[in-house]
Amino acid sequence: MTSPQIKRRVVTWCHRYIANPLTRHLAGRVMPGTALLETTGRRSGLARRTPIGGRRVGDSFWLVSDHGAASAYVRNIDANPRVRLRLRFRWHTGTAHPLPADDSRARLRQLPRFNSMMVRALGTDLLTIRIDLDPTPRSPAATTL
Repeated sequence: MTSPQIKRRVVTWCHRYIANPLTRHLAGRVMPGTALLETTGRRSGLARRTPIGGRRVGDSFWLVSDHGAASAYVRNIDANPRVRLRLRFRWHTGTAHPLPADDSRARLRQLPRFNSMMVRALGTDLLTIRIDLDPTPRSPAATTL
């Protein structure tokens, strides 16, 4: 087993059993630069929620996956790109697009600093993902004003 494979296994274990359970309840609520990504399980069809770091820019949310296509949520996106994203207490729907041609290291310089530092340190195969958020429907009261 090569060094990147060992690193990925250790980091994945730490994410799955330590970091994600702790941050899942805070992501998209009180932790700046974090969101909660909900994908549909590619085999189970069940909702899968993963805390992620990234930034909203206009009608898109940008993130960098630290293990690229080896990440379970990226494999779920490949099977079904429709996702939900919780940002600041609100759920948004959208369509996720993996962007393998994007310069992930340059993208990390545009995203929240702490998360970017962790992705660079722990990542083995960086992959940029853009989530195009659906337009938010306006309430009837707002249109009558």
